[in-house]
Amino acid sequence: MLSKPQIRTITSLQHKKFRREHGLFVVEGAKSVMEFLHADHSVKHIFYTSQAATKLIKIPQNIKSEEVSNDDLKRISSLKTPQGVLALIELPTYPPLTGEMLHDTFHLVLDDIQDPGNLGTIIRTADWFGFHRIICSTGSVDAYNPKVVQASMGSLARTQVYYTDIAKLTRQASVPVFGAMLHGSSIYETDFGHEGLIVLGNEGKGVSDLVLSHIQQPVTIPRIGRAESLNVAISAALFCAELARGGMTMQ
Repeated sequence: MLSKPQIRTITSLQHKKFRREHGLFVVEGAKSVMEFLHADHSVKHIFYTSQAATKLIKIPQNIKSEEVSNDDLKRISSLKTPQGVLALIELPTYPPLTGEMLHDTFHLVLDDIQDPGNLGTIIRTADWFGFHRIICSTGSVDAYNPKVVQASMGSLARTQVYYTDIAKLTRQASVPVFGAMLHGSSIYETDFGHEGLIVLGNEGKGVSDLVLSHIQQPVTIPRIGRAESLNVAISAALFCAELARGGMTMQ
């Protein structure tokens, strides 16, 4: 049976402040937890129900694992329908983002993305197309928000998510800066070259004015129907697909 302090600590990780304080985040579901194990993340503790035990395969002996009741799992889960497995994982640290890291590859740059589902879907899509690094503005939703983690379906385990001042990044970048815009050159006719930043804007406001001033080439996904705009995660998928179609190196 889980203690009240354990329950308080785990549920507090639904909030960014306490994730930072404890240096931990939560991953739910056997498949996603196994993805983090295989990606060599530091998994600190796994809680599982008896029904889910068979889904956990070859957990290293140095990782603390604990069988809990269905009721206890409900108490610590952020899901309406818990998936039987919940893990506490150490927040990763990555080497500082440098200008050299931007060369000879492409990066998605997200300008104040707010919806956790959108960010999680973008991470999952980017992983599908071979991107290993995503750059977010400091105002974007936290990648370790439980809803982002859930929507990424394990892809966060293989994706480095950086948070930085993207206005400064795009101003100082020594690689081309492309922007996903309503007006610009067609994505299907744009020569992306072999490197660059692909900027995607906020769900409601698009690319911020400060970042917009640093975009060197606006690029649009041609509209054929009458929809006012595309969801940012869908736009990201189309840009990833077009870059991949050109056989370009991803990050």
